[in-house]
Amino acid sequence: MDLDRALARIGYDGDRVPTLGALAALQRAFLLSVPFENLDIHLGRPITVAGDHAFTKIVGAGRGGFCYECNGLFADMLTAIGFTVTMLSARMVAGDRVGVPFDHMVLRVDLDRPYLVDVGNGESCREPLPLDDSTESRAEGRTYRAGVHEDALALWFRDGHDEWAPRFLFDLAPRHREEFAERCHHHQTSPESHFTQKRLATLATAGGRLTLVERQFTVRDGDRCDVLDLVSDDEWHRCLHDRFGIVL
Repeated sequence: MDLDRALARIGYDGDRVPTLGALAALQRAFLLSVPFENLDIHLGRPITVAGDHAFTKIVGAGRGGFCYECNGLFADMLTAIGFTVTMLSARMVAGDRVGVPFDHMVLRVDLDRPYLVDVGNGESCREPLPLDDSTESRAEGRTYRAGVHEDALALWFRDGHDEWAPRFLFDLAPRHREEFAERCHHHQTSPESHFTQKRLATLATAGGRLTLVERQFTVRDGDRCDVLDLVSDDEWHRCLHDRFGIVL
């Protein structure tokens, strides 16, 4: 791990100490700099869970990635700084549907107490959350908290005054990268995977989010939402370069 290069990639020049303040600043810097994207899947380029793969792609090539890449790289960065980090298996929730183990990777970071950290999930919580339901966090019009859900833990969310709902479920069993390899392969090859359905790139901004799904580009900033339909491949590539920093 070349920590200097990795921190330069996310524009972070703050303290390199294992504190909650540094963790929150690192998470925010990562989310504002590294897109959540699945473009290699549609280019037929294999994605692996190896740490050197994520570093070469995200740091070396200035790209983004999906959960196994983004959270895998972030775990390596935090470990190099001195944080105690554990990879955890999570199951995404969509309505009544609950995914399978290793469907998603999240991180546990232990400080004064354990915190949930996730930089590989598109629109989601932007700061570390303690696992005891004690803290709520607002991002992009949603409120998040982490706590118990029946026999598991969950990242909970709600829009406005709606009911709380789980975004994903997870447990605290320590996991290794290799355990995520099968689901990583599934997500990039199976016609049942939503990652194989459409090209996606999305990036958090200070006031909202940039999202490109196929040729539809959406800019959300506060309460404002602008949608632009890109009419050519040239416009699509230019949008990727100018708004996400991605060159394919």
